[in-house]
Amino acid sequence: MSKTSHTFKLNGEQITVEAEDDVRLLWVLRDLLGVTGPKYGCGLGVCQACTSHINGKAFNPCSVPVSKIEPGDEITTIEGLPATVGKDLHPMQEAWLELDVAQCGYCQPGQIMAAVAKVRQAAAAGREIGDADLDEIRNICRCGTYTRIREAIKAGAKGM
Repeated sequence: MSKTSHTFKLNGEQITVEAEDDVRLLWVLRDLLGVTGPKYGCGLGVCQACTSHINGKAFNPCSVPVSKIEPGDEITTIEGLPATVGKDLHPMQEAWLELDVAQCGYCQPGQIMAAVAKVRQAAAAGREIGDADLDEIRNICRCGTYTRIREAIKAGAKGM
């Protein structure tokens, strides 16, 4: 296959990258653009270690071919998350550190990105995030820090 130019906004910056149309966005981010926050876990959108945002909503770049990304799409990874609030760290990242959530840390970028999207979704519906919302977050943590993750999401939501 021949490579095609793909243009989109990544962490606030318009970029163009050459890649075959069927290459998954996760590999474009990691291998071609050097953005390593989104982690590879399963490649099927099940573990959600690669969770990032597309136009403000959580999605899994491991299951989206780069050809499906439009020039007007805005992709935000954990690297670009602080810029969304104009601070060194996003309030959700601060909560993660304050509550000592991470053990191995591998799934944490995806966990944080899913949490931010879920808090924003609840806020758009005019309510605070609740236990039912937290139950909908399906990111897998092999270390099992789910209790601390849930506490950090609630703490981070207060700062958002």
